[in-house]
Amino acid sequence: MRIAVLQMQARPGDPSANIERIGRAAREAAAGGADLLIAPELAITGYGAGEAIHALAEPADGPALSHLAQTSAETGVAIIAGFAEADEGVVWNSAAFIRGGEPAVVYRKSHLYADYERNLFRPGTPSAVTVQHAGQKLGLLICYDVEFPENVRRLAQVGCTLIAVPTALPQSDHADFIARSMIPVRAFENQVFVAYANHCGADERFAYAGLSTVAAPDGKVLAGAENVGEALLITDILPSAYTASAEENTYLRDLRSVE
Repeated sequence: MRIAVLQMQARPGDPSANIERIGRAAREAAAGGADLLIAPELAITGYGAGEAIHALAEPADGPALSHLAQTSAETGVAIIAGFAEADEGVVWNSAAFIRGGEPAVVYRKSHLYADYERNLFRPGTPSAVTVQHAGQKLGLLICYDVEFPENVRRLAQVGCTLIAVPTALPQSDHADFIARSMIPVRAFENQVFVAYANHCGADERFAYAGLSTVAAPDGKVLAGAENVGEALLITDILPSAYTASAEENTYLRDLRSVE
């Protein structure tokens, strides 16, 4: 499987512009032979849209994801994108796996970050949301979720080979550590690929760290973006790399033998 990771500068409060940007990336990903495009956390509304997120939230079968489903069908590229999900009067920080005309597979962020998110969203229940695509079993997490090793281990233990992580990592003293050290460690200790798709630039509320990263099961960084500017990272997810790393590093097998 070949994946594309979009580092984008979203327009807060402008879903139409953001959907169009994701669509252009999907077409570019298709031209590069990718099977899957991963966009950042709340890519559709923009992470920094604030209280406007409540008015912009949509159900999983709403027009925003329907538009991306059409793009997926036209390009042949599945899309993972963060969106504000409205369901029975509740708003969730969610990510959707969209593939053509199929119903979206939705994951709700379980670990909300800081008061900004806690005032806007209800936390989801920690869970293993997975999907089969292009011969791989994919798992979904969102941003802060991946910083808790239990969440990644849960997906590894149900057989995921790739974990997609839409994120909105802000600039900070530890942003480089998270993107360049923690993400490869999560991949290594769980024998999975991890694709971490971040925003870049700034809006009225946040400045984003960029540094989108794809890490392999052996902990090597397969692709990485700079801390400024949009980027589309295209890289191959090779089953042979997963198998070879699992044979050499037996963390999961040894953990199960102890249990």
